[in-house]
Amino acid sequence: MRCRLLGFLVLLFLPFSGFAYQLEVRSPGQQAIPLAVTQFPAMEGNPPAEVAREFHEVLSNDLDFCGLFRLVDPGAFLSDAGRLGLESRRVDFEQWRTLGAQALIKGGVSLQGGQVVIEARLYDVLRRRLLTGQRYSGTAKDVRTMAHAFADQILKSMTGDMGPFKAKIAFISDQSGRKELYLMDVDGHEPVRLTDHNAIVLNPDFSPYSKELIFTSYKTGTPDLYRKEIYTGREAKISSQKGLNIAGRFRGDGRAVALTLSKDGNAEIYLIGTSGHILKRLTRNWGIDVDPSWNPDGDKIAFVSDRLGNPHIFVLDVFSLKEERISFAGKYNATPAWSPKGDRIVFSRLEGRTFDLYTVSPDGSDERRLTFGAGNKEHPRWSPDGRFLAYSSDAGGKKAIYIMRADGSGQRRISSSGSNCLHPAWSPRW
Repeated sequence: MRCRLLGFLVLLFLPFSGFAYQLEVRSPGQQAIPLAVTQFPAMEGNPPAEVAREFHEVLSNDLDFCGLFRLVDPGAFLSDAGRLGLESRRVDFEQWRTLGAQALIKGGVSLQGGQVVIEARLYDVLRRRLLTGQRYSGTAKDVRTMAHAFADQILKSMTGDMGPFKAKIAFISDQSGRKELYLMDVDGHEPVRLTDHNAIVLNPDFSPYSKELIFTSYKTGTPDLYRKEIYTGREAKISSQKGLNIAGRFRGDGRAVALTLSKDGNAEIYLIGTSGHILKRLTRNWGIDVDPSWNPDGDKIAFVSDRLGNPHIFVLDVFSLKEERISFAGKYNATPAWSPKGDRIVFSRLEGRTFDLYTVSPDGSDERRLTFGAGNKEHPRWSPDGRFLAYSSDAGGKKAIYIMRADGSGQRRISSSGSNCLHPAWSPRW
């Protein structure tokens, strides 16, 4: 499970303002840049052919999903596609202009001392120049991670923000017969089981600065909050107050957690330290208050309360404890998640018999519906760059994890079939 990526060297980075095009990241697909992604030829050491194929497949899928590019048909490629071309002067840009490509990815693969080495380059075809390049070294098992990392770097080079593809997604699956915690790549590959509680596990959340998770588990028969280090496997119970200890969410500095406790008889939101000691009670109302989500600044929380009858989304100022309702429609509004950019809150709403996903500004204005069609779409969570969302849906029968762009387009199922998968959480950059 541990990534064995040994390192990379950024060869050249040009800022977004130097690129020939303007991208509207919030509306993917509207100004798609024609991008040619070539298969990387062997450079030395006779590397396995499947290494280049796997790198090309993973990189192409990432870039196609992000919605900023239109991939040029490889069937139209000309002779330059088969040449190494790691330097701008060795690239026949005129061939790529003829095909309508405005950006180009070339590179090469070698085997050096038992290590796979991948050289990857992104070129601006119109200006005939290198935009960014990286050199990756690792084992054959690291090739997928290398491809995800280069996709992230491409997004940073062309938009100014690093991509989210080398991150991980935590989720809950009943594959073992019980709901346990799992971890997988953003494209659904390499799922790994993290818990063996033989009980119900729910609501994972990543620490913002370290590779660990918090989650609720019924391991001892009651819903307690646990903390787990992903690579060491070390695990500790951090909140076991009487009643509920659920829906824990790390604050952005990683030093505190908001969660719902019912120790005094009613479900209220509290602030606790990472060792479990209570710092502050945040809500005080007869209704049920659940599902807290922090804004990036760590001074406000979105949460759900049924204090007015039906469950609605509220925003709470952590310091003044002032509350403001921001959802006003639907029978049931649930599981808000605050964008890492701070400008939108996504949530799930029951309309008729189906839950769909919506976003709204933190002041309650500009509500937008993201999903339509069959199946419930629930438990949305943002990618670390705010471009994408992960969520669960039962559109195919059993619950599964999906990802999509932040405008609702490009929906993809990423979890495998055969079990129910729910409660996704997108990690910070890995």
